[in-house]
Amino acid sequence: MQASELEVIQQALAILDAHLKTKGEALQSPGAVRSYLRLQLEQEQCEVFAVLFLDTQHRLLQFVRMFTGTIDQAAVYPREVVKAGLALNASAAIICHNHPSGDSTPSHADRQLTVRLKDALDLVGIRLLDHFVIGHGQTTSFAEMGWI
Repeated sequence: MQASELEVIQQALAILDAHLKTKGEALQSPGAVRSYLRLQLEQEQCEVFAVLFLDTQHRLLQFVRMFTGTIDQAAVYPREVVKAGLALNASAAIICHNHPSGDSTPSHADRQLTVRLKDALDLVGIRLLDHFVIGHGQTTSFAEMGWI
């Protein structure tokens, strides 16, 4: 990727970030965050696990890259996700990670992790709204699949 392309991507991320943080702009559907997450994670060479923390109106409080792993896995610690959500006074969260292989099909481990995180976040009153898996040119939404 050339420097000019990286600059355009960074500008697009800044615009999307500002748009998502604008008061009154709520994240009401999986499609509303898909482009933002693709720009954030699609080009990563290693697996990155991140969280969109949201307020009561589902407005973005902060996008947090929580864990970085290897080419095919990242260790995720629910305790750390809960701590970050509490520190931001979040009411809801959308978790996401990329698959550097390009295939956005969730693994069995992805589904198990989602259940563990949902349970942990529920204990402190943070609703897990979705889990996105980002591939190359494709994303999978657990909410759209009926898994959340």
